[in-house]
Formats: sequence, structure tokens, C-alpha cells
Amino acid sequence: MIFQKSAVYLHPQLCKTVEVFHNIFGPFVYRLGRKIFILERAVRFCYGLPYYNTLISQKTMANNNSAIKRIRQANKKRLHNRYYIKSTRTAIKRLRTTTDKEKATELLPQVSSMLDKLAKRNMIHKNKANNLKSKLAIHVNKLA
Repeated sequence: MIFQKSAVYLHPQLCKTVEVFHNIFGPFVYRLGRKIFILERAVRFCYGLPYYNTLISQKTMANNNSAIKRIRQANKKRLHNRYYIKSTRTAIKRLRTTTDKEKATELLPQVSSMLDKLAKRNMIHKNKANNLKSKLAIHVNKLA
């Protein structure tokens, strides 16, 4: 069997397709049924997960240079937006887990400004930003 380090069982009927994928993509890509899996540190990732969007985005169906450039720009903006959204979500979680009212009152203006910036840049809807800010304010006011 090709994958001795991983704990993945491969049926003998799949060995032919596995060998084909092994020859084309390398030893860490295999097919199980209709799905293609990529082994990364003995963990299976399906080919369609966001972790491998860079692999998928190289195979575009764009016909002209402007469409290819637009795809590149969209991927770059998506990664940029994802960074800001994730950092804001982390700040919200940090604010929700605090039990000290002084720390929470210090964090609330920072988190609300982060939410306003996300709404201004159309990364999230403005109503969602306002709803989150009001819920966080209620949470801070409830702390004793």
C-alpha cells in the first residue's frame, strides 16, 4: 500500500485509481469514491475545502487576460477581507469572554470601530454590524 504512515484504509479495488493519482499528483493525493483527498500531516482534506483554493484557482476557465486578472484580484481581496473579518471575530470573542467590566469597557469602543470599518468596506452588512454592537453593549452593561 502506498500510504503506510497514514491511518487510511484503501480498498484493493481502488488501488488502480490510487496509483494513477500517485503518478500524476504525488504520494499525498488519492481518490476515494468521487472525492479527491489530499493528505497533510496524516489528516485528510477534501479537494474542495478553502485550504486548497489556491490549487483550484489555478485551473480557471477564463478566456482573456482581463478575466484572469480579475480572478487574481478577487482572490487577493478575498484573502485581505478574510484577515480583517477573522481579526474582528477574535476581538468579539475576547470581549464576550471577559468578565471584568473595566476591560470590557476598554475593548467595546475598539470592537465597535472594527465593526464600523467592516461595514464601511462592505465586508459585512451595516445592520449586522449595528446588531452586533448593540448585543455587545448589552453584554458589557450586564457585567458587574
